[in-house]
Amino acid sequence: MRNSLLLFAAIALTVLCWGMYGPTLQAGQLGMSTIAGAPARLRPFVCVGFAYFLIGVIVPSLWLHFRGEKGEWTISGLIWSLAGGALGALGALGIILAFTFGGSPIYVMPLVFGGAPVVNAFLTIFLAGRMNEIGSMFLAGLVIVILGAVVVLMAAPHGAPHPPAATAEAQATPAPASTPAPAKGGIGTWMLQVLSIALAIASWGAYGPVLHKGQAAMHHSRMRPLICVGLAYFVIAVIVPYFFLGEMGEASTYRSLGTLWSLLGGAFGAIGALGIILAFNSGGKPVFVMPLVFGGAPVINTLVSIAKTHQWNNVSPFFWAGLILVVAGAAMVLVLAPRGDAGVVAKT
Repeated sequence: MRNSLLLFAAIALTVLCWGMYGPTLQAGQLGMSTIAGAPARLRPFVCVGFAYFLIGVIVPSLWLHFRGEKGEWTISGLIWSLAGGALGALGALGIILAFTFGGSPIYVMPLVFGGAPVVNAFLTIFLAGRMNEIGSMFLAGLVIVILGAVVVLMAAPHGAPHPPAATAEAQATPAPASTPAPAKGGIGTWMLQVLSIALAIASWGAYGPVLHKGQAAMHHSRMRPLICVGLAYFVIAVIVPYFFLGEMGEASTYRSLGTLWSLLGGAFGAIGALGIILAFNSGGKPVFVMPLVFGGAPVINTLVSIAKTHQWNNVSPFFWAGLILVVAGAAMVLVLAPRGDAGVVAKT
């Protein structure tokens, strides 16, 4: 009974954290920008990297020091786990870029949460050598996800959100000469949104199978691969953007509120990953843990985003239908995927 309570508490923790990730991160982008309504890109990304470093490196390192766990460090495990962390960081960058090019968490996050498990499942099946076992219901789930994604994109509410008003400091701060102007609407911006969403889907979808290989090479350690993820985030999301900020500049600043929101967004992502680990350690299996997470997180995300931007009146029944199709199709793909030796592993 105790394990069951811990299991569902861990699943609920991940659903809540990953559901809050998108809206919180966008609030950080808007809060750091010195141009009203133009989300910052690099500085929020740096904050996400710092949050992952604290929660994905410091916490697991303390756990290993005081509690220990099975497994050991290996070269191959280190390489695969760092690669998994790099994919996770690139996925986070894709989310930030999608918001920068005018995307809204109302539809960006459901599309990512719907598409990533499809990529995850296909890559896991391929690595397990079970492509010939794909059934018609699995393919039907894939079609449902794609159909739902198209409906969500076409029916997403497009009423203007309500970004925080620019402060006197923001209005007085001139944008660097090399900083591009905020993206305007049009087919070009829409394509950049789609490409950014595709980057997040591909990166977060590949994260699971790659990280699983790292776990297997470390003899199924949980904390050691997580430390590698945190280190990869630190390099890609903190060190690399630091040099870009120095060379290119950005119309943003580390304001206290924007920084807090961005750090909180990164913390939500990292704590959600810890929730998955706790769920597995409490006896949960990917076959039902992941459908619950990928089904619940986009619902939380959408409700929070719509409430935050006051767009309840702009939501059409077709949008809700598309959202349901994405969630249902993703669950079908995860549940009906052929079961190889490499199980489906979660992404933040």
